[in-house]
Amino acid sequence: MYKGLRVAVVVPAYNESLLIAKTISTMPDFVDHIIVVDDLSTDDTAEKARATRDPRLALIRHQRNTGVGGAILDGHRKALELDADVSVVMAGDAQMDPDYLPDLLDPIADEGVEFTKANRFFSRSSYAGMPKYRFLGSVVLSFMTKLASGYWHLFDPQNGYTATSRSALERIDLDRISLGYQFENDMLIHLNIADVWARDVSVPAVYGEEVSTMRMSRVVPAITSLLFRGFWRRILLKYVLYSFSPVALFLFGGLFLVLLGSGFGAWAFGAAMAGHVPTAATVMAAAAPLLTGIHFLVNAMILDIQESPDWNPRRRPPRLGATRASFGRHEPQEERRTLVAQRR
Repeated sequence: MYKGLRVAVVVPAYNESLLIAKTISTMPDFVDHIIVVDDLSTDDTAEKARATRDPRLALIRHQRNTGVGGAILDGHRKALELDADVSVVMAGDAQMDPDYLPDLLDPIADEGVEFTKANRFFSRSSYAGMPKYRFLGSVVLSFMTKLASGYWHLFDPQNGYTATSRSALERIDLDRISLGYQFENDMLIHLNIADVWARDVSVPAVYGEEVSTMRMSRVVPAITSLLFRGFWRRILLKYVLYSFSPVALFLFGGLFLVLLGSGFGAWAFGAAMAGHVPTAATVMAAAAPLLTGIHFLVNAMILDIQESPDWNPRRRPPRLGATRASFGRHEPQEERRTLVAQRR
């Protein structure tokens, strides 16, 4: 246990025979359960995991390859079955330093934060040696994920070193989260819809003998498509269906005015190219809705930021004390539903 919390660590593993034993053997003593999910490896990953003889080990062997997201989600389900209060994700390639695990758990144990995530880019040294195209890609992807998820204070979205409280896992539908490399991005979107209080924690990257199987030509389009769909799902669920919010008014009103102004401006430009000089009124008729629409969109973004639990205490979960009961396991199901409804 860690500060009264039962901790489970989920280790998704695909062909990690070389490093899975190191990952398990370096797990801190306060970890209660080590859940290794063998995602249909073609090597002896499972055998190497069993060979550690760690009494905390729970091994799940997939009958089909589900991708890293599928492995993590099955690990989270197992953590809930094992009555864990916090489910941590650590890769099976020993890339995530277990010495920083308390840094991820402290905000959950001490402050009631429900989800913490490692961020490799708090320090300038994190960028050393990184190719420029990769650095630029990280910045662009982070901004797109901020926009889609609503977690404007989080960075490094592809970092899978995370800790999720039981209360957060119980409020999201694990069956609806995307699998594969876009899992982390979709998870953030679902967490924000559920008003989960999230925080970044500074954790430096560790690079060693691991071999990446990520194909950027497939991953980037998949993540981009997911973020676009996820953004609109979040807006419709959180700001329209759950409670009609000024965010929706500013967003939809702003989009309408921008389209109106752009369309009228394009017509006026076409007329000018044909030799018809537009009047001042025509220019204003195009510029006014365009500028007003942009102003509305900026307001929508600002309000969206202010709705984050990290910025708005009203959106944070009720504090029931820094005990295992604080994650809702000892309250009746109906009472837990009431608490969730109050947060909506």
